[in-house]
Amino acid sequence: MAFIDYYKILGVNKSASEKEIKSAYRKLARKHHPDLNPNNAEAEKQFKQVNEANEVLSDPEKRKKYDKYGENWQHSEAYEQQARQQSQQRSYGGGGGQQDFGGFDFGGGGGDFSDFFNSMFGGGPAGGSSGRSQRYRGQDMNAELQLNLRDILESKKQTITVNGKNIRLTIPAGIENGQTIKIKGHGGAGSNGAPAGDLYIKFAIPEDAEFKRVGNDLYRSIGLDLYTAVLGGEITADTLTGKVKLKVQAGTQPGTKVKLKGKGLPVYKKDNQSGDLYLTYNIQLPTNLNPKQKELFEELAKS
Repeated sequence: MAFIDYYKILGVNKSASEKEIKSAYRKLARKHHPDLNPNNAEAEKQFKQVNEANEVLSDPEKRKKYDKYGENWQHSEAYEQQARQQSQQRSYGGGGGQQDFGGFDFGGGGGDFSDFFNSMFGGGPAGGSSGRSQRYRGQDMNAELQLNLRDILESKKQTITVNGKNIRLTIPAGIENGQTIKIKGHGGAGSNGAPAGDLYIKFAIPEDAEFKRVGNDLYRSIGLDLYTAVLGGEITADTLTGKVKLKVQAGTQPGTKVKLKGKGLPVYKKDNQSGDLYLTYNIQLPTNLNPKQKELFEELAKS
Protein backbone atom coordinates (compact mmCIF):
# COMPACT_ATOMS: atom_id res chain seq x y z
CA MET A 1 0.00 0.00 0.00
CA ALA A 2 1.59 3.26 -1.11
CA PHE A 3 2.20 5.83 1.59
CA ILE A 4 0.49 9.22 1.10
CA ASP A 5 2.64 12.08 2.36
CA TYR A 6 0.15 14.78 3.30
CA TYR A 7 2.92 17.14 4.37
CA LYS A 8 4.48 16.90 0.92
CA ILE A 9 1.11 17.52 -0.75
CA LEU A 10 0.71 20.80 1.16
CA GLY A 11 4.38 21.68 0.77
CA VAL A 12 5.04 22.06 4.51
CA ASN A 13 7.44 20.48 6.99
CA LYS A 14 6.29 17.89 9.49
CA SER A 15 6.83 20.49 12.23
CA ALA A 16 4.58 23.05 10.50
CA SER A 17 2.21 25.02 12.73
CA GLU A 18 -1.57 25.01 12.34
CA LYS A 19 -1.35 28.51 10.85
CA GLU A 20 1.22 27.39 8.24
CA ILE A 21 -0.93 24.38 7.29
CA LYS A 22 -4.03 26.55 6.96
CA SER A 23 -2.20 29.09 4.81
CA ALA A 24 -0.73 26.40 2.53
CA TYR A 25 -4.12 24.72 2.14
CA ARG A 26 -5.93 27.93 1.17
CA LYS A 27 -3.28 28.83 -1.40
CA LEU A 28 -3.33 25.39 -3.05
CA ALA A 29 -7.13 25.04 -2.87
CA ARG A 30 -7.55 28.28 -4.78
CA LYS A 31 -4.89 27.27 -7.30
CA HIS A 32 -6.40 23.85 -8.10
CA HIS A 33 -10.10 24.63 -7.59
CA PRO A 34 -12.16 22.97 -10.37
CA ASP A 35 -14.11 26.18 -10.97
CA LEU A 36 -10.84 27.86 -11.97
CA ASN A 37 -9.62 24.81 -13.91
CA PRO A 38 -12.62 23.53 -15.88
CA ASN A 39 -12.20 20.15 -17.59
CA ASN A 40 -8.74 19.75 -16.05
CA ALA A 41 -8.51 16.23 -14.63
CA GLU A 42 -5.08 16.83 -13.10
CA ALA A 43 -6.30 19.94 -11.26
CA GLU A 44 -9.27 17.95 -9.89
CA LYS A 45 -6.90 15.27 -8.67
CA GLN A 46 -4.63 17.84 -6.99
CA PHE A 47 -7.65 19.59 -5.42
CA LYS A 48 -8.85 16.27 -3.99
CA GLN A 49 -5.44 15.50 -2.52
CA VAL A 50 -5.11 18.98 -1.02
CA ASN A 51 -8.52 18.69 0.69
CA GLU A 52 -7.68 15.22 1.97
CA ALA A 53 -4.36 16.41 3.37
CA ASN A 54 -5.96 19.42 5.06
CA GLU A 55 -8.73 17.28 6.55
CA VAL A 56 -6.12 15.26 8.43
CA LEU A 57 -3.37 17.77 9.23
CA SER A 58 -5.69 20.60 10.36
CA ASP A 59 -7.17 18.38 13.07
CA PRO A 60 -4.68 17.92 15.97
CA GLU A 61 -6.06 14.51 16.95
CA LYS A 62 -6.12 13.15 13.39
CA ARG A 63 -2.67 14.59 12.72
CA LYS A 64 -1.28 12.80 15.78
CA LYS A 65 -2.70 9.48 14.55
CA TYR A 66 -1.41 10.11 11.02
CA ASP A 67 2.11 10.86 12.29
CA LYS A 68 2.07 7.55 14.18
CA TYR A 69 0.25 5.20 11.80
CA GLY A 70 0.66 6.82 8.38
CA GLU A 71 -2.12 6.23 5.86
CA ASN A 72 -3.75 3.68 8.20
CA TRP A 73 -4.42 6.38 10.81
CA GLN A 74 -8.21 5.95 10.46
CA HIS A 75 -7.94 2.44 11.86
CA SER A 76 -5.63 3.34 14.74
CA GLU A 77 -8.10 2.42 17.49
CA ALA A 78 -8.81 -0.98 15.99
CA TYR A 79 -5.10 -1.59 15.50
CA GLU A 80 -4.21 -0.65 19.07
CA GLN A 81 -6.95 -2.91 20.42
CA GLN A 82 -5.72 -5.81 18.30
CA ALA A 83 -2.14 -5.12 19.37
CA ARG A 84 -3.14 -5.23 23.04
CA GLN A 85 -4.95 -8.54 22.53
CA GLN A 86 -1.97 -10.10 20.78
CA SER A 87 0.34 -8.80 23.49
CA GLN A 88 -1.80 -10.45 26.17
CA GLN A 89 -2.00 -13.72 24.25
CA ARG A 90 1.77 -13.88 23.88
CA SER A 91 2.27 -12.88 27.49
CA TYR A 92 0.08 -15.61 28.96
CA GLY A 93 0.00 -18.24 26.22
CA GLY A 94 3.34 -19.87 27.07
CA GLY A 95 4.94 -18.93 23.76
CA GLY A 96 8.03 -16.83 23.74
CA GLY A 97 7.45 -14.61 26.76
CA GLN A 98 5.81 -11.16 26.95
CA GLN A 99 6.20 -8.78 23.97
CA ASP A 100 5.73 -5.00 24.08
CA PHE A 101 3.88 -3.55 21.05
CA GLY A 102 4.28 -0.02 22.42
CA GLY A 103 7.75 0.25 20.89
CA PHE A 104 6.82 -1.10 17.44
CA ASP A 105 8.72 0.68 14.70
CA PHE A 106 6.39 1.61 11.81
CA GLY A 107 9.03 3.54 9.92
CA GLY A 108 10.78 0.63 8.20
CA GLY A 109 13.58 -1.79 8.95
CA GLY A 110 11.28 -4.27 10.68
CA GLY A 111 8.94 -5.25 7.88
CA ASP A 112 6.21 -3.42 5.97
CA PHE A 113 3.59 -1.85 8.23
CA SER A 114 0.86 -1.85 5.57
CA ASP A 115 1.30 -5.59 4.96
CA PHE A 116 1.29 -6.25 8.71
CA PHE A 117 -1.86 -4.18 9.17
CA ASN A 118 -3.65 -5.82 6.24
CA SER A 119 -2.87 -9.30 7.53
CA MET A 120 -4.52 -8.43 10.84
CA PHE A 121 -7.67 -6.92 9.35
CA GLY A 122 -8.54 -9.29 6.56
CA GLY A 123 -6.22 -8.06 3.81
CA GLY A 124 -3.75 -10.95 4.10
CA PRO A 125 -3.67 -14.35 2.41
CA ALA A 126 -6.71 -16.60 2.60
CA GLY A 127 -6.82 -18.73 5.73
CA GLY A 128 -5.04 -16.12 7.87
CA SER A 129 -5.72 -15.62 11.55
CA SER A 130 -8.32 -12.91 11.02
CA GLY A 131 -10.52 -14.33 8.31
CA ARG A 132 -12.88 -11.34 8.55
CA SER A 133 -12.95 -7.96 6.79
CA GLN A 134 -13.51 -4.93 8.95
CA ARG A 135 -16.04 -2.24 8.00
CA TYR A 136 -14.99 1.37 8.44
CA ARG A 137 -17.12 4.45 7.88
CA GLY A 138 -15.72 6.82 5.26
CA GLN A 139 -13.64 9.83 6.18
CA ASP A 140 -15.40 13.17 6.74
CA MET A 141 -14.18 15.90 4.42
CA ASN A 142 -14.02 19.69 4.59
CA ALA A 143 -14.36 22.31 1.86
CA GLU A 144 -14.52 26.10 1.86
CA LEU A 145 -16.79 28.20 -0.35
CA GLN A 146 -15.97 31.87 -0.95
CA LEU A 147 -18.94 34.27 -1.15
CA ASN A 148 -19.56 38.02 -1.01
CA LEU A 149 -22.38 40.03 0.56
CA ARG A 150 -24.34 40.15 -2.68
CA ASP A 151 -24.26 36.35 -2.89
CA ILE A 152 -26.27 36.02 0.30
CA LEU A 153 -29.04 38.54 -0.38
CA GLU A 154 -31.37 35.65 -1.23
CA SER A 155 -31.28 31.88 -1.02
CA LYS A 156 -29.94 30.29 -4.17
CA LYS A 157 -28.78 26.97 -5.52
CA GLN A 158 -25.17 26.46 -6.56
CA THR A 159 -23.20 23.52 -7.88
CA ILE A 160 -19.74 22.91 -6.46
CA THR A 161 -17.19 20.23 -7.30
CA VAL A 162 -15.64 18.25 -4.45
CA ASN A 163 -13.56 15.11 -4.99
CA GLY A 164 -14.49 15.16 -8.64
CA LYS A 165 -18.20 15.04 -7.80
CA ASN A 166 -20.69 17.78 -8.66
CA ILE A 167 -22.80 18.62 -5.60
CA ARG A 168 -25.84 20.87 -5.82
CA LEU A 169 -26.59 22.73 -2.62
CA THR A 170 -28.79 25.58 -1.45
CA ILE A 171 -27.01 28.58 0.07
CA PRO A 172 -29.38 30.13 2.62
CA ALA A 173 -29.82 33.91 2.53
CA GLY A 174 -28.05 35.79 5.31
CA ILE A 175 -25.54 33.02 6.10
CA GLU A 176 -22.69 34.14 8.38
CA ASN A 177 -18.97 34.20 7.71
CA GLY A 178 -17.43 30.99 9.07
CA GLN A 179 -20.76 29.15 9.26
CA THR A 180 -20.59 25.47 8.31
CA ILE A 181 -23.21 23.16 6.85
CA LYS A 182 -23.11 19.35 6.62
CA ILE A 183 -23.96 17.37 3.50
CA LYS A 184 -24.51 13.80 4.59
CA GLY A 185 -22.85 10.99 2.66
CA HIS A 186 -20.65 13.14 0.42
CA GLY A 187 -17.35 12.50 2.23
CA GLY A 188 -14.90 9.68 1.62
CA ALA A 189 -16.17 6.24 0.65
CA GLY A 190 -16.59 3.61 3.37
CA SER A 191 -14.83 0.25 3.27
CA ASN A 192 -16.52 -3.14 2.84
CA GLY A 193 -19.99 -1.66 2.50
CA ALA A 194 -19.74 0.81 5.38
CA PRO A 195 -21.43 4.21 4.88
CA ALA A 196 -19.58 7.16 3.36
CA GLY A 197 -18.41 10.05 5.50
CA ASP A 198 -19.98 13.50 5.46
CA LEU A 199 -18.92 16.71 3.74
CA TYR A 200 -18.64 19.89 5.79
CA ILE A 201 -18.73 23.14 3.81
CA LYS A 202 -17.48 26.29 5.51
CA PHE A 203 -18.57 29.65 4.11
CA ALA A 204 -15.97 32.41 3.88
CA ILE A 205 -17.43 35.90 3.43
CA PRO A 206 -14.63 38.52 3.52
CA GLU A 207 -15.24 42.14 4.52
CA ASP A 208 -16.71 44.29 1.77
CA ALA A 209 -14.88 47.39 0.50
CA GLU A 210 -17.97 49.61 0.93
CA PHE A 211 -20.32 47.98 3.41
CA LYS A 212 -19.43 46.91 6.94
CA ARG A 213 -21.49 44.03 8.29
CA VAL A 214 -22.60 43.87 11.91
CA GLY A 215 -24.99 40.97 12.28
CA ASN A 216 -27.72 41.63 9.74
CA ASP A 217 -27.16 45.41 9.66
CA LEU A 218 -24.90 47.21 7.20
CA TYR A 219 -22.94 50.43 7.65
CA ARG A 220 -21.27 52.71 5.12
CA SER A 221 -20.09 56.31 4.75
CA ILE A 222 -21.42 58.51 2.00
CA GLY A 223 -19.99 61.78 0.70
CA LEU A 224 -22.15 64.92 0.91
CA ASP A 225 -21.07 68.21 -0.64
CA LEU A 226 -21.06 71.31 1.53
CA TYR A 227 -23.71 73.15 -0.45
CA THR A 228 -26.27 70.33 -0.13
CA ALA A 229 -25.45 69.95 3.54
CA VAL A 230 -26.06 73.66 4.12
CA LEU A 231 -29.02 74.25 1.82
CA GLY A 232 -30.60 70.79 1.74
CA GLY A 233 -31.57 68.87 -1.36
CA GLU A 234 -31.74 65.37 -2.82
CA ILE A 235 -28.98 62.83 -3.41
CA THR A 236 -28.66 59.26 -4.73
CA ALA A 237 -27.06 56.56 -2.55
CA ASP A 238 -25.97 52.99 -3.35
CA THR A 239 -27.33 50.01 -1.44
CA LEU A 240 -26.65 46.29 -2.01
CA THR A 241 -29.91 46.02 -3.93
CA GLY A 242 -29.59 49.18 -6.04
CA LYS A 243 -29.74 52.97 -5.84
CA VAL A 244 -32.14 54.98 -3.66
CA LYS A 245 -32.96 58.69 -3.53
CA LEU A 246 -32.60 60.50 -0.23
CA LYS A 247 -33.79 63.90 0.94
CA VAL A 248 -31.14 65.87 2.82
CA GLN A 249 -32.27 68.34 5.44
CA ALA A 250 -30.80 71.87 5.34
CA GLY A 251 -28.06 72.32 7.91
CA THR A 252 -27.04 68.64 7.99
CA GLN A 253 -23.98 68.20 10.21
CA PRO A 254 -20.90 66.02 9.60
CA GLY A 255 -21.37 62.50 11.01
CA THR A 256 -25.15 62.58 10.72
CA LYS A 257 -26.56 59.03 10.41
CA VAL A 258 -29.55 58.00 8.34
CA LYS A 259 -31.26 54.61 8.73
CA LEU A 260 -32.70 52.86 5.69
CA LYS A 261 -35.05 50.26 7.15
CA GLY A 262 -34.87 46.77 5.61
CA LYS A 263 -31.89 47.60 3.38
CA GLY A 264 -29.48 45.41 5.33
CA LEU A 265 -28.97 41.65 4.98
CA PRO A 266 -31.69 39.00 5.27
CA VAL A 267 -32.07 37.32 8.67
CA TYR A 268 -30.84 33.71 8.40
CA LYS A 269 -33.74 31.27 7.86
CA LYS A 270 -36.39 33.91 8.70
CA ASP A 271 -38.52 34.85 5.73
CA ASN A 272 -39.23 38.51 5.00
CA GLN A 273 -36.95 39.76 7.77
CA SER A 274 -33.90 41.92 7.06
CA GLY A 275 -31.51 44.17 8.91
CA ASP A 276 -31.10 47.89 8.23
CA LEU A 277 -28.58 50.03 6.38
CA TYR A 278 -27.02 52.96 8.24
CA LEU A 279 -25.48 55.77 6.19
CA THR A 280 -23.09 58.26 7.77
CA TYR A 281 -22.72 61.61 5.98
CA ASN A 282 -19.15 62.69 5.32
CA ILE A 283 -19.27 66.43 4.49
CA GLN A 284 -16.89 67.26 1.65
CA LEU A 285 -15.46 70.78 1.70
CA PRO A 286 -14.91 72.57 -1.63
CA THR A 287 -11.34 72.99 -2.85
CA ASN A 288 -9.63 75.20 -5.45
CA LEU A 289 -12.08 78.08 -4.95
CA ASN A 290 -12.05 80.78 -7.64
CA PRO A 291 -11.86 84.43 -6.52
CA LYS A 292 -15.63 84.96 -6.76
CA GLN A 293 -16.37 81.87 -4.63
CA LYS A 294 -13.78 82.90 -2.08
CA GLU A 295 -15.30 86.37 -1.90
CA LEU A 296 -18.75 84.92 -1.25
CA PHE A 297 -17.43 82.77 1.61
CA GLU A 298 -15.71 85.82 3.10
CA GLU A 299 -18.99 87.74 2.98
CA LEU A 300 -20.75 84.82 4.70
CA ALA A 301 -18.08 84.80 7.38
CA LYS A 302 -18.54 88.52 8.03
CA SER A 303 -22.29 88.21 8.24
